[in-house]
Amino acid sequence: MAIKIETLRSFCTVVQTGNLTEAADRLGRTQSAVSMTLKQFEEHLGKKLFEGERKNRLSEVGRQVHDLALKQVRQFDQTVQDIEAIASAEYGLLRIVSVPSVAALAFPKVLSHMNSHFPDIRIELRDTDTQQVLDAVVQGKADIGIASGYLALNGVTATPLFEDRFGVVCTAAHPLAQQSEMPTIEQVASVPFIRNALCDLVQSPRFHAAISKAGVTIQNTHSLIALVRTEEWVTVLPQTVARSLPEAIVFRPIADLEDQRQVYLYVSQRSRFQTLTDAFGDFILKQDLVLGSED
Repeated sequence: MAIKIETLRSFCTVVQTGNLTEAADRLGRTQSAVSMTLKQFEEHLGKKLFEGERKNRLSEVGRQVHDLALKQVRQFDQTVQDIEAIASAEYGLLRIVSVPSVAALAFPKVLSHMNSHFPDIRIELRDTDTQQVLDAVVQGKADIGIASGYLALNGVTATPLFEDRFGVVCTAAHPLAQQSEMPTIEQVASVPFIRNALCDLVQSPRFHAAISKAGVTIQNTHSLIALVRTEEWVTVLPQTVARSLPEAIVFRPIADLEDQRQVYLYVSQRSRFQTLTDAFGDFILKQDLVLGSED
């Protein structure tokens, strides 16, 4: 049999609910129909997806299949949403995806400009990490992307947007914030330090050597700041990221760390509404996002 998207959806729903009855209710199908779908799926694969007759525990093959199936179901649903959005966008559709730290700076300006100049245009804004920004632009899921670092992409124009300096982030009561002179790499590494994904953008070998023994890595910014707010831990972030942090958190440049994060604007050259995409790309480039004001 051909593996259809509804087969994958049925399998994923059963895994999520842990039983056929609730899965059937969610899918709007009978329990016997869902059971038959799973049986045919297993027969096609020649492997058991669940351990035992109950559907609350996956086999090793089932776990691997579920990971892949879930990605496909989500991608299919997103594609359907994109198709419907394009079909309903009579006057144009603009999809912008950005790293969160820049989204907080760029999105209000974009929305204000759109509402005043293009009130009939639909716009979708989303924030995510750099890799997913680049993937969205390359895969045609976004018209404009804003991401950290440069990567040459086919059919996409990349333009430098701004640079911002890395610095230590800690509470105002922390010794590194209280001392009169700017902290050094050695001082930052000598206190409990949390690595984060943006640390990888720092090029300095001295910095990476100094923090190499850091045993804690946190990717989520909210969790990262929650730990910093305990007044014991510190981390290193670009200055624009620090701008959106709570008042109790401070940013201090590091005396012997010159590295800066480079942020690029990625504009697709395969957008359905190319004139609109290019116009908004030009608009974003005219904004002084670091200072928070127009040129």
